[in-house]
Amino acid sequence: MNTAFAAAMRRASKETRAQNLVEATRLIQAVLAGRPEVAAAPDAASGAKAIGADDARWSQAAGLSLGDALRHFKGGLLTPDPFAKSSGASGSKTRGETSVPGGARFETRDFVCAAGARSYRLYIPASAPARPRGLIVMLHGCTQNPDDFARGTGMNDVAETRGFAVAYPGQTRSDNANGCWNWFEPKHQGRGAGEPAILAGLTQFIVAEFGIDPSQVFVAGLSAGGAMAAVLGETYPELYAAVGVHSGLPTHTAKDVASAFAAMGGGGKTRESQGAPRYPGRTIVFQGGADKTVHPSNATKILDAATPDAASISTRRVPAGEARHRPAAITTMADQAGDTIAELWLVEGAGHAWSGGKAGGSFVDPMGPDASLEMMRFFTRKT
Repeated sequence: MNTAFAAAMRRASKETRAQNLVEATRLIQAVLAGRPEVAAAPDAASGAKAIGADDARWSQAAGLSLGDALRHFKGGLLTPDPFAKSSGASGSKTRGETSVPGGARFETRDFVCAAGARSYRLYIPASAPARPRGLIVMLHGCTQNPDDFARGTGMNDVAETRGFAVAYPGQTRSDNANGCWNWFEPKHQGRGAGEPAILAGLTQFIVAEFGIDPSQVFVAGLSAGGAMAAVLGETYPELYAAVGVHSGLPTHTAKDVASAFAAMGGGGKTRESQGAPRYPGRTIVFQGGADKTVHPSNATKILDAATPDAASISTRRVPAGEARHRPAAITTMADQAGDTIAELWLVEGAGHAWSGGKAGGSFVDPMGPDASLEMMRFFTRKT
């Protein structure tokens, strides 16, 4: 057994003992793919370690499948909650537990496929525990985690009224130091690989497990999560019937970190100039008019890309007094049949935060309008 292999499996064993199963999975995948030197990098940086008696255990993992290798290292450990010690936004205090009504479940799960692995939280409604009527995949923003995002958006409560399940995949800090979905990297912008493949596979698994109606499967996200939701809509249009993008960015506007920041500032090439494919499903966009992180012009670009063949466009302004929330300009686009195919809610005075969000979550604006309610309405409306 070579030194790189031993170091890689040593790290996998350490991560498993610490109950970091997603990271352990990533390390084992690298080993099984014949890249132990990648998995062993941190150990190598800290100096070579003597190979001791525990090498026998690492040797026993050689040649095992990913699942068998994980079970080998878990050694009877209970499946952990990978989000239990995570806080919300950077600098915020640790929040409390996510409340769950009687009869509902909020499970912690792991999903593993050829493209990689992620842990996720799954809300199963009390109103339809055996067979939820639909599924919404919710993608958090940078520095957030599934529990934080569930609390802040209040989507579980909204989903309960419709009998929907809600999945909250969690990004790992080993894949992005700030916990961002890597929407700006080319390897995570296409079908069949990277994060889109992991998230689509996770979605398909849940749909199959509960027998969910395929026409009632949706994806939404905030900021980097919103940008990744747009990527999923484009790369897996047959899987997601509609997409919700909150304070996000259009696809194909970035290829690295530098261009990502340029796009966030309102620059970058548009989809039209790059001849990129378009998402054929329905799209709802929420954007704060005073957002200093993602320029509001990105919302218009998302809408334009989603509705190149819109037959009619209408805009109305909802004043603050009428709906008891921040004023908002609502743009609606319809097709030739008069069916709504896209909406843009430009919320006046709102920053980079989930509109109508709940206390206990990060990056929320309780003043509203309620993005979770409006997204659910848009997703489930009859076209």
